[in-house]
Amino acid sequence: MDITEILNKVDHTLLNPAATWDEIKAVCADGMKYKTASVCIPASYVKAAKEYVGDGLKICTVIGFPNGYSTTATKCFETRDAVLNGADEIDMVINIGWLKDKRYDDILDEIKLIKAECNGKILKVIIETCLLTDEEKIKMCQIVSASGADFIKTSTGFSVGGATREDIALFAQNVADHVKIKAAGGISSITDAENFVDLGASRLGTSRIVKLVKNEQPNDKY
Repeated sequence: MDITEILNKVDHTLLNPAATWDEIKAVCADGMKYKTASVCIPASYVKAAKEYVGDGLKICTVIGFPNGYSTTATKCFETRDAVLNGADEIDMVINIGWLKDKRYDDILDEIKLIKAECNGKILKVIIETCLLTDEEKIKMCQIVSASGADFIKTSTGFSVGGATREDIALFAQNVADHVKIKAAGGISSITDAENFVDLGASRLGTSRIVKLVKNEQPNDKY
């Protein structure tokens, strides 16, 4: 697979809580140079980043991140604020405790409400696969398929594990045709990226691929 094709699927990511504006700006510059699908950055930098890149790059940010247990009202406000500040894509974290409690209708309603606040922008739903059973992953494939969201996403990159090939294959077997798949967390090589795409992922959440292309040593897990 051509490296340009892989880069076009990358959400070039910097979500380190200590990230500075200079670092965010550098990630944005790399995103434009290497034509990544987007940059995924903290919400507090969305407005400045959008002003910096203009129409040259999509800006993605995260909602309810990384634990997912904010109230629905809080997540909706975060989403509305991010979109007003210029976010093109929203990656939200589900309430994992609700899933464990089998509060499926509450999860579905929350995703629908957040999608409405996206005002037509892309919504990706992070389910944190490393904390779930296969049964729970399949249930979330069904819920995301019914919710109107655009993507199901494996991981935040901040828990005990990231994307696995098995989870991407499971998603591909269980999501509706209109739902796309994002693999995130632990994508450490070009081969990893190719494998995830071959299994069905159309987005890759990672900082490492651009660093590898630049011949820099990746120094984080996302």
